[in-house]
Amino acid sequence: MRFRSTFAATAGLAAMTAMLGMAHGATAAPKPRADAPHEAACPKALPAGTQCFSGQDMHGAYYWIARPKNWNGTLVVHAHGGPRISKPKPDDPVEDLERFAVTVQEGYAWAGSNYRRQGYGVRMAAADTDNVRRIATNLLGTPDHVLLHGQSWGGNVAAKTAELYALDWRGHRNYDGVVLTSGLLGGGTKSYGFRADLRAVYQYYCHNHPRADEVQYPLWQGLPKGGHMKREDLEARVDECTGLSKPKDERTAEQAKNLANILAVTHVPEKTLVAHLAWASNLFQDIVWRRLDGKNPFDNSKTVYSGSDDDAALNKGIERFSADPQAVRLMAYDSDLTGQIALPTITLHAKNDPTAFVGLEAIYRDTVDKAGNGDLLVQNFSDEAVHSKLSTPEYAALFSAMTAWIEKGDKPTKQSVAALCEEKRKTYDEPCKLLPDFTPKAE
Repeated sequence: MRFRSTFAATAGLAAMTAMLGMAHGATAAPKPRADAPHEAACPKALPAGTQCFSGQDMHGAYYWIARPKNWNGTLVVHAHGGPRISKPKPDDPVEDLERFAVTVQEGYAWAGSNYRRQGYGVRMAAADTDNVRRIATNLLGTPDHVLLHGQSWGGNVAAKTAELYALDWRGHRNYDGVVLTSGLLGGGTKSYGFRADLRAVYQYYCHNHPRADEVQYPLWQGLPKGGHMKREDLEARVDECTGLSKPKDERTAEQAKNLANILAVTHVPEKTLVAHLAWASNLFQDIVWRRLDGKNPFDNSKTVYSGSDDDAALNKGIERFSADPQAVRLMAYDSDLTGQIALPTITLHAKNDPTAFVGLEAIYRDTVDKAGNGDLLVQNFSDEAVHSKLSTPEYAALFSAMTAWIEKGDKPTKQSVAALCEEKRKTYDEPCKLLPDFTPKAE
């Protein structure tokens, strides 16, 4: 998989004064209001005796906090994935609290925000993540340690949170360690280019997104301004062109050919083809129209596509588009990572992650190394092909390894994390699939 380097750009004055999500035409922020934490019924996945609290911060973001009966004194602040396109609801954080119940089961307190609004905006989400840290600390008392955890897009959010809020105004640590799992660690400018490629490749073969009799628009827009597309409509179009939902022997020759070409050129897994197209539609629409004032951050003007049954025809006929420099600057300023980390950081990524490809870890490693902070980063990989939730004992091992690193100065290795996982699997009836000898490459 190729991760686009054409987006890399230094944030200039224009970017600093017009942050993503604050650009002209962006949706206005909710009116400030606050709802102090109040006790709530805990999800059933949490241990007996756990206390749960929910509320809404002064920016309108809903949050949940959980404190186990056997709290070990460490708080885990969680940044969720997405970005979610639907309007935030009070119980949104419960989904992540249940998914990562292992943190509470291991004795950690947990706090998570659903962010103040839907849609893209890494700095916005980072501010809301740090805000829930303050709320949880005020509620629970000063923890012995505070860990920052981000999953998926939340990995980008957590990594940015660590860059922006690791220290307070006095130079004291707000956090003690960072755990990033299945992270979108290329930032916005290096993580989404393949989805722009996918839109262009898909349209070349399928011609139905948009259809010829529909409003025509540049594919980088995702959807036209104000346009709407339901997931089932997109699924129907993909099925019409590729027979994706049908058994292989029930697809027409044309459908089989289209699907084979799309997958071969883009390297997108078949099982997540619709998901990636959905992000390249609705999320791109949010990014372009609500965050970038209609400007284009994507570029395939010089891309040479390969792997199809006729590469010459594909490269001649595919829709081309060039990125707007200001859009790239804004996107980079909002979401790209600098590698300027001050905290111990552990990552975990599935080797065959079908959503955030494992090569993103190589990009992050290179970014951190170039900033001179490679000694603070330990990366781990697993023999899995999932994204949203990896094997439970692997998370337990990561947090235990981080605690030992903080308290004893025992920097973990891939081998020591794998050994910890084997210990944790005695508690959790799930396998350990860590790969101590694997290191990915950026493609």
